Amino acid sequence: MAETIAHDGAHRAEGRQRGPLIVTEDTELLDDLLRLCAAAGARPEVRPTLPEGRAGWEAAPLVLVGDDAVPRVRGATRRRGVVLVGRDQDDPGVWRRAVEIGADHVLVLPDGEQWLVDRIADVTEGVGRPALTVGVLGGRGGAGASTLACALALTSAREGRRTLLVDADPLGGGLDVLLGGETAHGLRWPAFAASRGRVGSGALEESLPALHALRVLSWDRSDAVTVPPEAVRAVLAAARRRGGTVVVDLPRRVDEATAEVLAQVDLGLLVVPAELRAIAAARRVASAAGMVLGDLRVAVRAPYAPGLDDREVARLLGLPLAGEVPTELLAPDGSTPPGAVARGPLARFCSAFWSRALAGTEAA
Repeated sequence: MAETIAHDGAHRAEGRQRGPLIVTEDTELLDDLLRLCAAAGARPEVRPTLPEGRAGWEAAPLVLVGDDAVPRVRGATRRRGVVLVGRDQDDPGVWRRAVEIGADHVLVLPDGEQWLVDRIADVTEGVGRPALTVGVLGGRGGAGASTLACALALTSAREGRRTLLVDADPLGGGLDVLLGGETAHGLRWPAFAASRGRVGSGALEESLPALHALRVLSWDRSDAVTVPPEAVRAVLAAARRRGGTVVVDLPRRVDEATAEVLAQVDLGLLVVPAELRAIAAARRVASAAGMVLGDLRVAVRAPYAPGLDDREVARLLGLPLAGEVPTELLAPDGSTPPGAVARGPLARFCSAFWSRALAGTEAA
């Protein structure tokens, strides 16, 4: 149970901050609060009473006051972000004690554990604008969606944004391979199969392979081809929380796990070769993805069949046109990933795409 007494705004900041301050002498309660801090990836400061001087109390991003410690903090400076934590749900006096210390919230364990983990993680990691998340999917097999996804991510990272590339297609062969990093150290999707609730965004990012100035979440070479939908939801939410951009290579089929990804995608790009059979196949893909994804646009690949151009392909699909994806020859040994050449046609397309997609968001 977590109920608001007075809402005066959340403590927000960019970047990682110090952990919460815990004030209690109740050893059982302290054990629970330390466990919840660990789950949120936070290192708290623990005091039996008010810290000496005002700085320790006022500088903490969040203060967790045990019900036993109320008499010892009554004289503290009023501030935001104070939570009174207790165990007795039937104690009506807890509200009076919360008012005495100026608490924003009253929380009763164990019912309020998930709320508290989320709150601790927010103040520890910082809460800012979520990452602009772009999903790329092919209108048919071999359309070039993985190539475009990699190029978009590489271009975003090269332009100085925090960038994470997510491979959501377990049958696609692995984006780490396309980037030349199949042996790079770091975790792959199967390691997150048991994830539930909230995943720490900082811990997630640090655990992934770092390739070409971006982080990559791909599949390993095992037989595992599924991750539970709730794990997909938790991991992608963590990927988005630190801001920047997230690029997702999507499969053409929409199952439960893919639907969880689509629900967090801000903008989708459907890559369609300019041929009639590809358009027919893409219409089915667009229909399935469009049931979850609100903003889906078409990126057309040449060469064009007779009577077709990029605008006609978009018209036939009934989708907004994102542009024509240029063809770029890749090194046969895989040493040059898609979009790695900054002045190449594919990188220029991606740079123009990001300029349009991010217009007004980075300054906001």
